[in-house]
Amino acid sequence: MSLSDELYRETILDHYHNPRNQGTLEGDKVLSVEGVNPLCGDELVLYLKVENDKVVDLAIKSRGCSINTASCSMMTEAVKGQSLAQVEEMIETFKNMMMKPEVQDIPEEFEDLEALQGVKKYPVRIKCALLPWNTLIEGLRCAESRASGSTEGPKTVSTE
Repeated sequence: MSLSDELYRETILDHYHNPRNQGTLEGDKVLSVEGVNPLCGDELVLYLKVENDKVVDLAIKSRGCSINTASCSMMTEAVKGQSLAQVEEMIETFKNMMMKPEVQDIPEEFEDLEALQGVKKYPVRIKCALLPWNTLIEGLRCAESRASGSTEGPKTVSTE
């Protein structure tokens, strides 16, 4: 194992053993979205608070594999406090990193996310890393619908 692989592994394990932003949020402006990966058994609930086109707070209550838990933790750190435009850009960057064969550049402030590039070696595990991000996409859609006055509620995101 190379030094960079070892460092990436340590980063993933740190986020797995010490996940950031775990828990729930409450309040009338908080929405929740469920995500499920039945192949691996990953389950999560994303709690999201969006105000003035900004993710002002989010938390995740999750139960899953190390890749999923680490991705949840890294995602919450990356998007908390960001504008919706910045979050959408980060989602696109992360999805490209996971789906495209070439190595993607990640902004320096989100360098922990680079650790998940190694997951591409195990295609079945890519869904584990993407689940929190796909759940966030659904949460953002629900936040936009709520802001426009729609009563449509969140849907459960599944990797099937």
